[in-house]
Amino acid sequence: MFEILTSPDAWVALLTLTFLEIVLGIDNIVFISIVANKLPQKDQRKATNIGLLLAMVQRIILLFAISFLIGLNNPFYFVQTSWFTAGISGQAIILFVGGLFLLYKSTSEIHEKVELPEHDEDAVKSKNITSFSKAIVQIVIIDFIFSIDSILTAVGMTNGIGNKPADALILMVIAVVISIIIMMAFANPIRVFINKHPSMQLLALSFLILIGFMLIAEAAHLSHTKFFGQEIGAIPKGYLYFAIAFSLLVEFLNIKMRKKETLKEQG
Repeated sequence: MFEILTSPDAWVALLTLTFLEIVLGIDNIVFISIVANKLPQKDQRKATNIGLLLAMVQRIILLFAISFLIGLNNPFYFVQTSWFTAGISGQAIILFVGGLFLLYKSTSEIHEKVELPEHDEDAVKSKNITSFSKAIVQIVIIDFIFSIDSILTAVGMTNGIGNKPADALILMVIAVVISIIIMMAFANPIRVFINKHPSMQLLALSFLILIGFMLIAEAAHLSHTKFFGQEIGAIPKGYLYFAIAFSLLVEFLNIKMRKKETLKEQG
């Protein structure tokens, strides 16, 4: 069942996906923290932990549901014109719609974080939370919204990995569980780090644009789409891993250099 873990590509995908799940879950942590802070001090930590546990359960359920839908790879409708042909399947539709959603979501989030930095916090603060149960209900809703792009990111990162349909699902579940456990253990330090280095969050959102484009290309490839006789090919995931790893390396070097410059100015 866990033979996929013997593959180096699987470990690279798992590590990359776990990191992305953590970074993309920062908004979730911030929202939960804002909601929990409206509760009495004794209930705040409890609400945060319950919120993250609910996020993990929701994401695993969504993983199974989306993985089942993606398994529907037999075309049920064919489009044939003089310049465009494609065999539409349930798998292609899920990947295509998911890719469009990630492109829209990531672009909108980048716009809000750059142009409207107080948008997310104001949206939650506008809600009047007066009880623990109301806080949990709102956290559940927030978790569900953030689970959608998180799961689509996981699907985009692991689609096509392994020889068995369950291989990608195993990697996704492991990544989600690890990321939630890490977020529960380091929720506050992670939130402080990202707030201190907002470029990391923008970088993660930029990765979403890449993954969204890859999902759309993958949908076209799986449906054997042809434009003017040219079939759309698959994008090797190694290119995506390299781009993400290189970008992260550059950003960590930038953070280290800025820290050194700050220390010099203070000294």
